Amino acid sequence: MTSTLSGKTALVTGSSRGIGRATALGLAREGALAAVHYGRDKQAAQQTVDLIEKDGGRAFAVGAELGTPGAVDQLFHQLEAGLREHTGETVLDILVNNAAATTPAGVAPEEVSAEQIDEIFAVNAKAPFLLVQRALGLIPDGGRFINISSAVTRMAEPSQVVYAMSKGALDQLTLHFARHLAPRHITVNSVLPGLTDNGSAVFQMPGAREQMSQLSAFKRLGEPEEVANVVVFLATDRARWITGASLDATGGSLLG
Repeated sequence: MTSTLSGKTALVTGSSRGIGRATALGLAREGALAAVHYGRDKQAAQQTVDLIEKDGGRAFAVGAELGTPGAVDQLFHQLEAGLREHTGETVLDILVNNAAATTPAGVAPEEVSAEQIDEIFAVNAKAPFLLVQRALGLIPDGGRFINISSAVTRMAEPSQVVYAMSKGALDQLTLHFARHLAPRHITVNSVLPGLTDNGSAVFQMPGAREQMSQLSAFKRLGEPEEVANVVVFLATDRARWITGASLDATGGSLLG
């Protein structure tokens, strides 16, 4: 365990698996108390908490299905209770907006329904905005907002057009809040992962895995920890001069 984030608190949405889980683990290893958010899978979130505690860190789980009415209030009610229980106060130093929804693979743009568009934007754009709004009452000067965007905002992938649009909106949140919160020395940044092996079934299919690996300059898929390392860096004081940025964490997938 290191201590660059000793005494800090962090909320990572969608941290029951994948990049979110790796981020919660990484922040906890640096000394932060991690609030592990889940939408539906409480057991997976508890597994993340258990992994953090086994590693010598501190964590607790909070559940709310983002994108649904009242979810942000539900999440922050649990968050504040957990922070108060573990620290005696309700200060939140770091918010990582990682939770996301997307369209099923292979769905053509003309086949996406209005309901799917609403759901994706509710989770990927509206919820992060509302979470930032709500967190501003808890976050001290010098705090951190980190938004997990996507490389698909910088490349054409027709089947993911709605997802890309929603992540583009998230990048605008980053840009404008970075300017707005600069007087408080609060940094706001985006991290853009490429194809990252989050344990989903598609990444275990040899043919698909090989094809996806070709997109990276290193000819392999990214690992969740590699993206999480970028997020953890942005959360530390070493990144205090970086704000309004979109950091490429794609393994060179956007080099062309």
